[in-house]
Amino acid sequence: MVVVRALVRPNSYRDSVVLMRLSGELTSLPGVLRAAAMMATGPNKALMAEAGLLDDAGHAAGPADLLIGVAADSAAAAERALAATVRLLEPPSAGGERAALPRARTLDAALRALPEANLAIVSVPGQFAAADAEKALQRDLHVLLFSDNVPLDQEVALKRLAARRGLLLMGPDAGTALIGGVGLGFANAVRRGPIGLVSASGTGLQAVSSLVHRYGSGVSHGIGTGSRDMAAAVGGLMMRQGIDLLADDPATAVLVLVSKPPDLVPAAAVYERIRDLRKPVVTCFLNARPESAQRAGAHPVTTLDQAAALAIRLAGEQPALDAAPQPLAALRAEAARLAPSQQYLRGLYAGGTLAYEAQVVLQPQLTVYSNVPLAEDRRLPAPRQSVGHTIVDLGADEFTVGRPHPMIDGSLRAERLLAEADDPETAVLLLDVILGYGAHADPAGALAPTLAEARARAEAAGRYLPVVVSVCGTDGDPQGLRPQEAALRAVGALVFPTNAQAARAAAAIALRAAPASG
Repeated sequence: MVVVRALVRPNSYRDSVVLMRLSGELTSLPGVLRAAAMMATGPNKALMAEAGLLDDAGHAAGPADLLIGVAADSAAAAERALAATVRLLEPPSAGGERAALPRARTLDAALRALPEANLAIVSVPGQFAAADAEKALQRDLHVLLFSDNVPLDQEVALKRLAARRGLLLMGPDAGTALIGGVGLGFANAVRRGPIGLVSASGTGLQAVSSLVHRYGSGVSHGIGTGSRDMAAAVGGLMMRQGIDLLADDPATAVLVLVSKPPDLVPAAAVYERIRDLRKPVVTCFLNARPESAQRAGAHPVTTLDQAAALAIRLAGEQPALDAAPQPLAALRAEAARLAPSQQYLRGLYAGGTLAYEAQVVLQPQLTVYSNVPLAEDRRLPAPRQSVGHTIVDLGADEFTVGRPHPMIDGSLRAERLLAEADDPETAVLLLDVILGYGAHADPAGALAPTLAEARARAEAAGRYLPVVVSVCGTDGDPQGLRPQEAALRAVGALVFPTNAQAARAAAAIALRAAPASG
């Protein structure tokens, strides 16, 4: 029997990172089958209803209300989860470390407490976010707009205002930035240095900044524009504004621009902006043709690791590239142990941009299907069922309803991983692990037992199961890069320093061939 209970906190807002963590805490409680914590907007309630997480109280909640839905195996378990919710949402005690931070209920009060501030983080319900962001811009503050569900027309108006005032409006739904060495949202611990990033992808920004650090250089600033910035309707307004600010920044020697393929109009505007720039520009527009970037004088690359390495070289330094930890002989040895039925690569990703990059790397060799495909004819008919060679973005909306994002909670990937291990056609598993502030405290440690079980189940069925993993992060991250890599190697995973290298190695195993160069 499944028991559903909902808790409504009227006029109570929490941002998405807090809600994802809360969902993860609730899902881990005994007897809880599914749980979700969301603002009770119409679309969010529809998603929760589809996941079977709404009761009558939940249906009645309004868009300014915080809604928590729990599905449990008993009424007692559901009630315990809701009681835990109340405790988890309580503010820190007066004697705690956070109590010393200045607290303010208005922008004016915040500026009185911190008059030197020049950046505001806006994290309020989507219908109120534009008004608060506009107030901050009018006070000459750069804005990181963490809120989601901000209408497109409001995003355009805010970005036009920011551009007129020479400010940044990062977002909406901006989850990652590195400003003056300070990480905002999901970010990694990286040293300061000469490389400036402007990215329409949070995971892309994390990957390039981490690799710049690992290759021995550093980042001046990392500006996240929000994922819609390079769409035709927005026109690359913040990509261009970021370029202008970094062009004038004495600490920035080289610019790196990151995005999935931009629409034609914003791409043309960006290329025009960099045409006469006196600083070198590296463009990593995944799956985009390079000719327009080359005509603008930029240096186009295909993958995120290429972007990091080339930027360092253009800054006059030599990147300390990680050697691929597995020689060709090791890949051949893995492939030699496959059963005849094992034909297909299965990629299970927490990072959406990394899932996309893997497809870019694999497409010359494999026909890859995905829920975030490079082309519509490669879209998975059912995202929960692999077809042939498959790359799945487990952070997409269809997987995260009623569950926290896989960067925070690995239970969703664990379920899918075991299902793929039981499939006699699976030849190799390809995974990413993302470190940094805001991510799971020990993602490799949480993943390792599932990997060990998956390999044991395949062995019991007479098969050998190779696992290929890349870790996005640095030695300064709270989780620690080397301990995370060691935990994965301890259960037999082949660990690579970049996602592109991991994808090529996984393809070589699946094809029983040498890895493609790149």
